[in-house]
Amino acid sequence: MHVFMLGWEFPPYISGGLGTACLGLTKALGKRHTSISFVMPQALDQAQICPSHLTLLSAGRSSDTQIPDSSADSASHGWTYRGPSNTITSSTTVQSIRFEPVPSAITSPYQFAGMQGLHQLGQGIDELKTQQQSVPGLPQTQVQDPVTSPYEGDLLAEAAHYADQCVKIARRADIGHFDVIHAHDWLTFPAGLAVSRATGTPLVVHIHSTEFDRCPGHINRPIFDIERRGMHGAMRVICVSHLTQSVVQHRYGVDPKKIQVIYNGIDAGPGPTAKPSGIGPSEKIVLFLGRITTQKGPAFFLQAARRVLEKYDQVKFVVAGSGDQVQEMMQAAAEYGIENKVVFTGFLRGRDVEQVFRMADVYVMPSVSEPFGIAPLEAISHDVPVIISRTSGVAEVLTHALKVDFWDIDEIANKIIAVLRHPPLSRTLRRHADMEIRQLNWDGAAAKCLKVYRQAVESMESRHGHMVQMTSAPDGSKTSPGPR
Repeated sequence: MHVFMLGWEFPPYISGGLGTACLGLTKALGKRHTSISFVMPQALDQAQICPSHLTLLSAGRSSDTQIPDSSADSASHGWTYRGPSNTITSSTTVQSIRFEPVPSAITSPYQFAGMQGLHQLGQGIDELKTQQQSVPGLPQTQVQDPVTSPYEGDLLAEAAHYADQCVKIARRADIGHFDVIHAHDWLTFPAGLAVSRATGTPLVVHIHSTEFDRCPGHINRPIFDIERRGMHGAMRVICVSHLTQSVVQHRYGVDPKKIQVIYNGIDAGPGPTAKPSGIGPSEKIVLFLGRITTQKGPAFFLQAARRVLEKYDQVKFVVAGSGDQVQEMMQAAAEYGIENKVVFTGFLRGRDVEQVFRMADVYVMPSVSEPFGIAPLEAISHDVPVIISRTSGVAEVLTHALKVDFWDIDEIANKIIAVLRHPPLSRTLRRHADMEIRQLNWDGAAAKCLKVYRQAVESMESRHGHMVQMTSAPDGSKTSPGPR
C-alpha cells in the first residue's frame, strides 16, 4: 500500500509529540511493506541550512533543499540519511519513505498556543474543575477573537499554501499512484481535503490534539472550523484516545461509526545515566517535559514544587521545553523563592531528551487537557515512575501511574514526596508500568492504521459505486457502475 502522508513535523524538525508519533508510526508501517510519501512544510532559512546526507525536494523551487544534519537525532533514532534517493531509511526496520518539504515561514504552529497567559486560566479554573467532573475532556468554550489569537503568524495562509503545494506534488508523475491520504492534525486537513478532491483518493485524518486541548476555554473559531471540515470530509478519523474520541464526537459532531481509537506507541529506552553538574548526588530530580504553555500545566508544576520544597529540600525541579510562558514561569519561580531549585533547560531534542529522562527520579505531567501524552511512556521506558493528569488519554492505558487532578497542587506535591521518600513505591510503579507499556508499541498501532486505510478505501469505492448507480443515462434510466 502507498500512503500519501501529510505532517507538520518530523525529526529532526520536531517541536513535540506529533513528530515523535510520526516517526514511530512510519517506521512500523515500513516494516509492514507500506511505502510512504511524507509531505511536510519546511522553513527555508538559508542561514541555517547545512550540508547533509539527506536531500529534500522542495516544491516550487529550482534547487534542492537539504535538511540540517543532527547527529544526536539521527543516532538516537537509528536512521541512515541518504542523498540522491531522497529517502530516509533504517538499515533494520524501515523500507523507503520519501520526503517532500514545502516552503513555509512557520516551523512550529504550537509554539505560542495558549499565550493568553495564566490570568485567563486562573479566572476559569473553578469552571474547568466543574466541567472536568461533569464531562471529562469537554470544557465549555468561548470563541476567541482571531485578532487576539494565541497563534503567531498567519497560520491559515500557511495552511492554504501548503494545501496548494501538496496538490501539485500529488499530481507529479514521480509520486505515482497512492491508495490513501493520511493527514496529521489541523494544519494538514485543508491539504488532505484538496488532494482527496483532486485525485479521488480517500482521506484519513489523525487527531493528535484539538483546539479544545490547545486553548482550553478560548478556542480560535477559524481553526475549529478547519478541524471540523477535515473530520467530516474524511472517510475515517483516527483519535489517539477515547478522551479525544469523546471531544471529536460531541464537540465536532462526527459520526462515531467513522472514528477509530489508536493509541500511540513507544520504543524501549536505555537505562539511567549520571546526573549533570550543578545537581548534587543526593538530590532527587523531578521532571517536567513539554511545551511551556497553558495546556501543559507548567504553572501547577511550579506551585506543587513550592509545596514539595516546604517539606523536602533535597530535590531539584527540571523544566524542559519551550513555549510562550517560559518567562512567566521563570518569574514565578523567583517570586516563590525557589529559583535556585528550578532548572530551565529550554527545548531539548535527541540524546538530550534521553539524558534528561534517564537522570529523573519522577516525571510529572499536570496537563490541563492532554489528548494522549507520549512523554509519560518515554519516561517509563527510561525506568522513571510517572505522575499524570487524569484529563489525559494516556491515563486510559496506564494503571501503574499516580493520577492527579491538574489543579490540585497539594495532591501533586504529596505524590511527588511519596515517590521520592518511599523507594518501594517507586520500584513498584516502575516495574509494573514497564510491563504495561510493552503492550503499547508502534507495530500494533501500524496494524490498526492499515485496517483503517482498507476501510477508508472500501468506503470510497462504495461511495463511488453508489454515485455511478445514481447517475441518469440520457434516456432517463440509471447507469450501472463501470470499470474504474
